[in-house]
Amino acid sequence: MVKERSAIFIIFGGSGDLAHRKLYPSLFRLYKSGFLKDHFAVIGTARRPWSDDYFRETIVTSLKESFNDDEKIMEEFAQHFFYQSHDVNDSEHYIALKNLAAKLDDQFDAGHNRVYYMAIAPRFFGTVAEHINSEGLKADGYNRLVIEKPFGRDLDSACELNGNISKAFPEDDIYRIDHYLGKEMIQAIPKIRANNDKFEEALNNKYVSNVQVTLAESLGVEDRGGYYETAGVLRDMVQNHIMQIIGAVASNEPDATEAKVIHKNRTELFNSLKVLEPEEVDKDFVRGQYDTDDMGEQKAYRQEDNVAADSEIETFTAGKISFDSDRWDGVPFYVRSGKRMPDKSSRIDIVFNEKVEELGIRPNTVVTLLIEKVDGQSILINGIDYKDSKQDLIKLPAEEKTDSAREAYESLIIDILAGNRIHFTLWDELRSTWKYIDAIRQRWDSQTPDFPNYVSGSMGPDSAEMLLERDGNSWIWD
Repeated sequence: MVKERSAIFIIFGGSGDLAHRKLYPSLFRLYKSGFLKDHFAVIGTARRPWSDDYFRETIVTSLKESFNDDEKIMEEFAQHFFYQSHDVNDSEHYIALKNLAAKLDDQFDAGHNRVYYMAIAPRFFGTVAEHINSEGLKADGYNRLVIEKPFGRDLDSACELNGNISKAFPEDDIYRIDHYLGKEMIQAIPKIRANNDKFEEALNNKYVSNVQVTLAESLGVEDRGGYYETAGVLRDMVQNHIMQIIGAVASNEPDATEAKVIHKNRTELFNSLKVLEPEEVDKDFVRGQYDTDDMGEQKAYRQEDNVAADSEIETFTAGKISFDSDRWDGVPFYVRSGKRMPDKSSRIDIVFNEKVEELGIRPNTVVTLLIEKVDGQSILINGIDYKDSKQDLIKLPAEEKTDSAREAYESLIIDILAGNRIHFTLWDELRSTWKYIDAIRQRWDSQTPDFPNYVSGSMGPDSAEMLLERDGNSWIWD
């Protein structure tokens, strides 16, 4: 039976695309399931001078794009939504927010619980957190601050941002969202490892040849050119999503159930990252930027809206990550992510060596964990669905065999309301990954790349293939 939760959500940036495209549909799913029902309300805040009624109309309109439900239930859901025009620098506006939240808390009997959701530009995170604290918005129940990426653009800015937020909220109340941590497969990996002894026994440098993480997209930057010019794929995908995926695969003690233990293990893993020297960056990381396609029908990156005509921002990167740990010393973790690749693919390929035969596993076996299912399949062994494979290497836990998997944001919102921080990123982890990424970014910023260097619809620049060939390896997904 679903346990109903109670809270007042205050969404900064409540009129924006993220809120309407991701947050409100996820809240609506929770409403339909009964997880949210009578005892919640949502306050959307932004600079636009909207009324409650107009705000609700935008919510119903956005829900119609994703759901076929009767409009009546959408309108009932929208009655829990309220709007307040807001200037993030104006103290009086926070006092008004506090009063509205208190009023709605009484109206909906929301238990004095508050979720403050930052769906705004990162430069405002510290300001908003400080005002929430100084103007007394916090209530007697829990007060949880939710932050979207990017969390800084380098180690120094991330430290500054974290320092500002930490003055207003303790680390235990900060939920840094990485939506990949809400995906079904990423959340299932610890359970898969804990429930498959042979597979877990093989996950170390004695038996693993290499691990590959691919996050590929067939689309270009679309309408995100302005954002990409400040980020690039290294910051946008590797620093957070890919690192957290590696954390799920490679950290110790997968059977741990406490958030503190899990995050301690991930912090230890990321602390063992071998930070690259400048000459090692040149050897172990490559970058690319997409050109038009062979027919000249698609725009090159430099032709996209809000992109500089001589932009040096990468839309593709591939690299070799190494760890200085007893478990993974000598095992390369190959990663790549790019736009305008042949297909959308999110996958982890674990390549075992010949020694694995002593565990009863066929030599050179490849286990593929599909982060996004392909034709309904989630795990492949040597390219075959694990259920059809004649190896007993992996069995998916029974509770994961479901056709009604939650959307990533829906799952993460449930965790936020439950106070479960397992699937969120902690500061100690971010600090280590930023230190690693900074070394690459600083080297690249000192050089002039020869862009564009790969055709739209291709697998990226040739140097991505050569990166593995140099070690006698090759990409599994090609």
